[in-house]
Amino acid sequence: MTHATNPLLDFSDHPLFDVIQPEHIAPALDQLLPAADAALEQVTAADFPAEWKAIAAVLDVATEKLSRAWGAVSHLHSVADTPELRAAYTEALPRVTEFYTRLGADERLYAKYKAIDVASLNAEQTHAHSLAMRNFVLSGAELVGAAKERFAAIQERQAEVSQKFSENVLDATDQWSAIVTTDELAGVPDDVLQTTRAAAEKDGLAGHKLNLKMPCYLPIMQFAHSSALREKLYRAYATRASDQSEAVQAGKTEQDNTPWVQEILALRQEEAQLLGYANYAEVSLATKMAQSPAEVMAFLRDLAQRARPYAEQDVTEMRAFAAEHLNLQDPQPWDWPYIGEKLKEARYAFSEQEVKPYFTAPKVLAGLFKIVETLFEVSIRRDHAPVWHPAVEFYRIERHTEDTRARGLPPVLVGQFYLDPGARAGKRGGAWMDDVRARWLRPDTNTLQTPVAHLVCNFAESVGGKPPLLTHDDVITLFHECGHGLHHMLTQVNERDVSGISGVEWDAVELPSQFMENFCWEWSVLRHMTAHVDTGEPLPRDLFDKMLAAKNFQSGLQTLRQIEFSLVDMRLHTEGEKAQDFMQVLRDVRAEVAVLPSPAWGRTLHTFSHIFAGGYAAGYYSYKWAEVLSADAYAAFEETAGADGEPSMETGRRYREAILEAGGSRPAMESFKAFRGRAPQLDALLRHQGMA
Repeated sequence: MTHATNPLLDFSDHPLFDVIQPEHIAPALDQLLPAADAALEQVTAADFPAEWKAIAAVLDVATEKLSRAWGAVSHLHSVADTPELRAAYTEALPRVTEFYTRLGADERLYAKYKAIDVASLNAEQTHAHSLAMRNFVLSGAELVGAAKERFAAIQERQAEVSQKFSENVLDATDQWSAIVTTDELAGVPDDVLQTTRAAAEKDGLAGHKLNLKMPCYLPIMQFAHSSALREKLYRAYATRASDQSEAVQAGKTEQDNTPWVQEILALRQEEAQLLGYANYAEVSLATKMAQSPAEVMAFLRDLAQRARPYAEQDVTEMRAFAAEHLNLQDPQPWDWPYIGEKLKEARYAFSEQEVKPYFTAPKVLAGLFKIVETLFEVSIRRDHAPVWHPAVEFYRIERHTEDTRARGLPPVLVGQFYLDPGARAGKRGGAWMDDVRARWLRPDTNTLQTPVAHLVCNFAESVGGKPPLLTHDDVITLFHECGHGLHHMLTQVNERDVSGISGVEWDAVELPSQFMENFCWEWSVLRHMTAHVDTGEPLPRDLFDKMLAAKNFQSGLQTLRQIEFSLVDMRLHTEGEKAQDFMQVLRDVRAEVAVLPSPAWGRTLHTFSHIFAGGYAAGYYSYKWAEVLSADAYAAFEETAGADGEPSMETGRRYREAILEAGGSRPAMESFKAFRGRAPQLDALLRHQGMA
């Protein structure tokens, strides 16, 4: 295939998502991998100059093409999976992994980087160079002989096993369904009834077809009066991809993630020891703000101790309420979400469902764009690019510079993004931001490449020709992913490896995303982004006040749940051989921090994709760590807000310049101090969560 016929080889603009097919993948790699290899050989030749820009113009240009093409393939594999695409992706994965593993560990390239005269570099390049030197070591560049070969084999096998883990999670979630009657769904909101009825009709069946995706699972757990139905869904959800699942017990044993979890943990431990570290957590923290596993565990346990009295109080109140009002004397794990929801309704006269009709997707999006435009002095407009599904939208972000404004010129393009909001089959669950390409002053053309991002969510689809409705949690998720996107797109850094989110310490990368969540609790912002689906009326102030009163409802319990996951993750990656019995590690951590009992057959780790198939291994604590940073950063806005609660433009500008525009071009602590004038403090987080 030529460039003309293979869309993966067209780098003229945006990926041609509408025409990329599984059969394009192998031929594209047949060109891109040898080209990247040739570039590596060229820059590592003895006579090639040890100069930053010269290396970038040859090697980075070749590898960037490879990563953009492979990024498009990986993205489609996440949002539009088909058996054919999965097969082509799985076949190609080892080839790509092998190249990047070899590149990262190439001692000739490492030597060339060592020979670069750091005094000749600007500040961005100097920081990128220091990160590159560290990454060479972590990628095995100092290993030789058998150790180096084994390191490469471990990388390849890890990619393969993580892929199997996430396929099992996707399949176990996609393949489960149940048909139930309308009577069994008593208490469940109308929009969910309509969606599940439509799903049954599509299969030519009477009743309602349930699945384990969040827009269906969560409302049933919160609202279905039938404890038996909640138990059925809870059991299916909590045992997915494990030895306890219906599918595995019926003979689909290949869907059990137990062996993959054990193998992933063993491979990571072996990798750490090859690199001279005691365990994988130490490897993970080499690239983070936190200094050691001990520091992280102490942070988590300190927070657990502060949250525990609030969590215990939460459980005491729920038990009393369940006994008195719901005739549940001995609540089971599948009863707690229901009890919590009913208690919240009783205490605050507020239900998630009452609020949902006001959050129509188009209105929420308009409100989100308004706050971004106001705070960061940009404009967001619809734009055009090829997409993989009709529901996907594409936008551009523009900004005036002093020059364009003074000369009456149009604003400058800053970045662009795809928004893929809806849940559907073949799309993995959750929400995420991913980069399509980074901002880069290209060394080959000397032109500025603008950044492009993916913002992906899994919201319920529209029903009966009305716009889709979001829960307030969905709204928070959208703001969160947008925060990541802004970090990637508003960067003013020209060096690719430290522009946007590249080079940002992983435990600081959640700062801009969690920071944006705060606006979902501000009346001055919310009132612009609500319109009742039937009447167009905005959210009434008294309903907002109830939401706000209920905001920190059970924050003690939620904090302990995050800490439970974070501690399990840290211990699995510090305890070596002992971690092979990973269920025992989970039981130990629960005994230490949990205040609600979990069933012995529950298998949450079997679907813990964040740490077994995402980038959060020995890093899940980052969410809590970054929450301290984001709460403290947001406190600067609280301190400078106008009389009507409108955020200060001046503070917005300082935040944009110190945090978003700086990207990964300096340590996150430096960026934080540049904005706040001091190191972060825990008190803003405790105050925001009602635990001060």
